[in-house]
Amino acid sequence: MTTNIMVSLGGNAILKHSDKGTAEEQLENTRKTSDVIVKLLENDYHIALTHGNGPQVGDILLVYDRSKETIPPMPLDVCVAQTQGMIGYMLQISLQNSLKDSGIEKSVVSIITQTMVHQEDPLLQKPSKPIGPFYTALEASKCREETDWTIIEDSGRGYRRVVPSPLPIGFVEQYSIKSLFDSGDIVIAAGGGGIPVIEKEDGNFYGIEAVVDKDHTAALLASLLNTEILLILTDVDRVAINYGKPDQEDLNRLTLDEAKKYLNLGFFPSGNMGPKIESTIDFLENGGKKVIITSIENVFDALEGVAGTTITPN
Repeated sequence: MTTNIMVSLGGNAILKHSDKGTAEEQLENTRKTSDVIVKLLENDYHIALTHGNGPQVGDILLVYDRSKETIPPMPLDVCVAQTQGMIGYMLQISLQNSLKDSGIEKSVVSIITQTMVHQEDPLLQKPSKPIGPFYTALEASKCREETDWTIIEDSGRGYRRVVPSPLPIGFVEQYSIKSLFDSGDIVIAAGGGGIPVIEKEDGNFYGIEAVVDKDHTAALLASLLNTEILLILTDVDRVAINYGKPDQEDLNRLTLDEAKKYLNLGFFPSGNMGPKIESTIDFLENGGKKVIITSIENVFDALEGVAGTTITPN
């Protein structure tokens, strides 16, 4: 029996921390990731994919920043769209080749996805998500004078631009995404959290300078597609409390109530595991059966329940 699964790719699935970021490196990473995805297909999982874009959108912003005297910089929504096309292509070609090598006939399609956010979302008034390059204090001061950016000091590493990170409420292309998924295609959608857009009183959509969290988007997309499992692939093998401290405790299994308790107690920081746990809660409360958080290397053991962190309804 086929099981529908939403796979959220992040971290080293596309670009490892040690990589320079060349196209060759990213294609090699997506090739390895695609081999894993095809093995999931062979194990009777029907898959939809979404992915992060943090390093890639940062590179694009850096390119525009360094060439702004000759090339007009693009707004953030356009930059997110650029990464969706680039990463979507890399995943498509890698998956197509892996499918061919395995003798599987299945279409792969990536959709440039606009993620709707509410224009009255209070998070739009609270820039908090760091993006782009680091600046010196002098460069930051100049940016403040020349732009309407919000720039903050980031953990002693320099100054960075921060943008709002509103919650997703839907997708402009959601009917197309669901139709393709239900027809049996492998769908890649809402990369980088999706292109953030708001719908105004005139009924038109407008892109905004914001970043939608990938994990919140993955949970919403998984609920839209009625997948039983949300598989979040990240840089750690499993969820932990007191992460990085002498009393770190790895968590193999959690219930929904336990996840809520640990989140409320502050064990999952907003800049780290917090959004993944918040997304887990949203997905399970909307009828999802299971969330698995693990690294790509441990996918199959995690699906068997002997690796990663499995979170289920109470």
